[in-house]
Amino acid sequence: MSLLASVLLSFGLGAVVGGSIAGVIAWGRFARLRMAQEPPAVDPEVPTVIDSLRQPAMVVGPHDEVLHSSIQARTIGLARGTRIGMGEVLDEVRSVRREQRPTIREVQVRSAEGSPARQLLVRVRPLERGAVLVVSEDHSAVVRADESKRDLVANVSHELKTPVGALQVLAETVQEAADDPEAVRRFAARMAIESQRLGELVRQIIELSRLQSDDPLLEAEVVEVDDIVSEAASRTRDAARSHQVEFGVAGQTGLQVVGDEGQLTNALTNLIQNAVAYSDPGARVSVTTSRVAESDDHWVEIAVTDNGIGIRPEDQERIFERFYRVDYARSRENGGTGLGLSIVKHIVAGHGGTISVWSRLGRGSTFTIRLPENIDADETGLPWDVESIGIVDERSQAK
Repeated sequence: MSLLASVLLSFGLGAVVGGSIAGVIAWGRFARLRMAQEPPAVDPEVPTVIDSLRQPAMVVGPHDEVLHSSIQARTIGLARGTRIGMGEVLDEVRSVRREQRPTIREVQVRSAEGSPARQLLVRVRPLERGAVLVVSEDHSAVVRADESKRDLVANVSHELKTPVGALQVLAETVQEAADDPEAVRRFAARMAIESQRLGELVRQIIELSRLQSDDPLLEAEVVEVDDIVSEAASRTRDAARSHQVEFGVAGQTGLQVVGDEGQLTNALTNLIQNAVAYSDPGARVSVTTSRVAESDDHWVEIAVTDNGIGIRPEDQERIFERFYRVDYARSRENGGTGLGLSIVKHIVAGHGGTISVWSRLGRGSTFTIRLPENIDADETGLPWDVESIGIVDERSQAK
């Protein structure tokens, strides 16, 4: 082969290779430009619509990733971060995406061991570009209300007979002792105590009835656990001082949950009041907050601990029943109605959480509320000024 032919062949091969490389580079640029112009899986307005719904809702992307979820959906466990939190719903999403046909399915789910089952009616509808819309209706509150009302009506009539009967007897005694001013004053004071007890019983019956009908997640908001503890401590400060009980707070700050702040504060207040009431002078009551992670689920635990008289094992199984009292005499002395722990249980269940108890006779008790954590919360602490409410915050001291 001549020198000229070799040169021409080399130039030809170089042109082919150079053209191929240029083509590859051009194709890469085109692909990147196309990807940049590719529309998102859902329109930008969809998250706004999701947040405005009262029902738990979320949008799932083409790869089963949760693109956006409402607070209610995250609270009941329908969404866990960027993944679907319920296996049955995940299966339904894949089926709807594959068949491009909307479906409705009933799902019963427990958020944790010992928690009441949630009755969900889940509607799944396909969207464009492989996305899927999931909207659920929580029928749990209706089911719980129907079951509770039947039992409540039967128990209320019996419980009201005791203070009403006591007032009737005291009124008759006052009439008979009209000529004895000292006896009249003594019986009148007793009537005032029974009236207060009756009023408190009626108030808690009304509150329990309202809780059975309301769903705190319908108007859910992000709640700072620090605010709950601070307000509950403020409400129980005077009771702790009068019982000569030391009260402290420990654990993590900056935790967040989702729900009704007023209900959660009432629940924690009831637990602290019980701990103070069943502790002897010189005892200690503490509230501890912590974050717990289990199987990709994130929880906030609020524990109320005392070193009081303790609860017998056979009573621990029934203490959350309406009108059940471990120590009837002490409960009446402290003005207890037997509804406090039942109210706490209803509030916690309505927020998708659980409440448990550990206790030993003579060693004290620990009641632990576990609630789903707001996973969008940041890690910053939000300590409060505990001096203004008269408690000891061991968390700030540890720093």
